[in-house]
Amino acid sequence: MQNVSDELFDVIIVGGGVMGSATAYHASKRGLKTLLIEQFDFLHHRGSSHGESRTIRANYSKPYYYPLVMESYTLWQQVQAQIGYNVYFPAHQLDMGHAHDHTLLKILENCSNHGIPHEVLNRCQLAEKFSGRIDFPDDSIGILNEFGGVIKATKAVAMFQTLAHKNGAVLKDNKEITDIKKDERGVVVVSASNNETFRGKKCVVTVGAWMSKLKDERGVVVVSASNNETFRGKKCVVTVGAWMSKLVKKVSGVEIPIKPVEIHVFYWRVKEGHEGDFAIGGDFPTFSSHGGVHVFGTPSLEYPGLVKIVVDSGDKCDPDKREWGPGVRMNELKEWIKESFNGLVDWREPVVKQACMYSMTPDNDYVVDFLGGQFGKDVVVGGGFSGHGFKMAPVIGRILAELAVDGVPSGGTDISPFGIGRFNNSQK
Repeated sequence: MQNVSDELFDVIIVGGGVMGSATAYHASKRGLKTLLIEQFDFLHHRGSSHGESRTIRANYSKPYYYPLVMESYTLWQQVQAQIGYNVYFPAHQLDMGHAHDHTLLKILENCSNHGIPHEVLNRCQLAEKFSGRIDFPDDSIGILNEFGGVIKATKAVAMFQTLAHKNGAVLKDNKEITDIKKDERGVVVVSASNNETFRGKKCVVTVGAWMSKLKDERGVVVVSASNNETFRGKKCVVTVGAWMSKLVKKVSGVEIPIKPVEIHVFYWRVKEGHEGDFAIGGDFPTFSSHGGVHVFGTPSLEYPGLVKIVVDSGDKCDPDKREWGPGVRMNELKEWIKESFNGLVDWREPVVKQACMYSMTPDNDYVVDFLGGQFGKDVVVGGGFSGHGFKMAPVIGRILAELAVDGVPSGGTDISPFGIGRFNNSQK
């Protein structure tokens, strides 16, 4: 087994879910010496990145997500081409709800502002479009566009990890991180153009007119594991999902209001003889129902003859002491299925149940920022993806790697809505 405790990495990524794995892929693709650390087994089922599928859609009510998701569509296809198998499966996206629902109106505005081709369907048009497979009340509408799809979740995480390893990244699992701190010895790393490095306790810089161009490389970060093993890196990215608040508060005193929520995913049986009508690759869409109980789902893919239909809510939990409860709002979900699929989906009981966690912020927006304080720009955090982040993993991974190494995301990517400062945090 490779001993990396004495090595100095360009970037250490703490958390091996989809965001950390995508960050490791992007960092290693640039030739950076990269370490990815996971507290449990890689591809474990205790967090937020496992399971069979996630949806991808462009129908956001907040406009700043549109460029991110559109880049993600491109990156998913580019990355899967490198690995040689598919993790992204295209479909149309259908959003449904009352004609005056605020979220639907914002989605319509977003489609118009960004030139997304779409159809607005009333009840009769919807029935005709999908041959009676989907129904909703007379006062509702549907917004249909081509930018939907399904991402194979665990398969996608494995893809990023495999490519990162192929690019030279070091992957370490079953390493619970207990502390992150700046090097107490104040080690300064000086790098030459031939990639040679020199290390010293102090450094005097006298480069005259070139002073402003010289990068400060004093930020050596020490990451400590529960077995007293330590890892050293010039930069660190923290992507620990539902454990973000706990770890960040412990190492810095910063309180980021990210609340873990336990979510239950259900698969329901399609009526015999109609399995193909609900399968991926046909015309059946990924879908969301807004207003009242928020329901979303996908065509059948992972389990033939079963469709995934989920209530987009859950109960707050401690990620280390989960109750693995029976799920919430089941009666409302059953009623929604009964009314929406004209008897073609058995609404009485789900066939398969899975559990995972969301990491929720108060405004449902991400956290992508420098940790600041004693860490300055040496530690970057990515979390609080609030149940809609998985689809963005390729672009978030790019942004996190660029923040750590370059200090800014490329291409003028706007991450201003995702700053820690919006929560008015204070440090100890």
